[in-house]
Amino acid sequence: MMRQMVSAACGIWMAALVTVPASAQTSTPVVVVELYTSQGCSSCPPADDFFAGLVREPMVMALSLHVDYWDYIGWADTLGDAKFTARQKAYARDIGSRTIYTPQIIVGGLDRVEGNDPTEVASLLMKHFSAERPVSVTVTRDGDRLVIEAVADRPLDRKARVQLVRYLPETTVEIQRGENAGRTITYHNVVTSWQVVGDWDGRAPLSLDADFPAGNPGVVILQSDGPAQILAAARVN
Repeated sequence: MMRQMVSAACGIWMAALVTVPASAQTSTPVVVVELYTSQGCSSCPPADDFFAGLVREPMVMALSLHVDYWDYIGWADTLGDAKFTARQKAYARDIGSRTIYTPQIIVGGLDRVEGNDPTEVASLLMKHFSAERPVSVTVTRDGDRLVIEAVADRPLDRKARVQLVRYLPETTVEIQRGENAGRTITYHNVVTSWQVVGDWDGRAPLSLDADFPAGNPGVVILQSDGPAQILAAARVN
């Protein structure tokens, strides 16, 4: 049922995009979903399984970020990175919270789901699909570089960060110790780097270049400083 709900919403949004001239729509917009997870967290595998379904949705940019704060209980996450723990903490600080969780899903930089709740995630996705998009972004490849251009419908109330994320589409891990000892789990869209390539005041149109050599796919994300609302995002290959 959840997948049907998300797919239906994706179809409606895709139909709306058909009216946009091809010359103006070089990058299809997506809703970014971040999953904060860990190989050392016993409650994470169901969320990882649910996340695998989100990856297949064309209008969802699902990104899995492995944190490192469960490493002390017996298994160091082979995909974990302290930078992703810091990003999750920054999200908490932006709303005045002192607590972080795994699993946690953040939709569009704004809405948080603690634990594994597919129905709530589906509801939030439909909300974000139907919301106004304050920024339009176009990303084109020029050899090993990207040209990123963006325009805001109205001046932004705080600066936006232009971020380039790269991810590994799939990897399988045999977990040998810790709470998930003996399990073999396939992870999807595992973030390998999250780079800030520039800041934008959201007034004059944005135009900048970024290195993007051949390799794993990625996504360009324009996000209000905080981190807070994701204003626009587009896949790149």
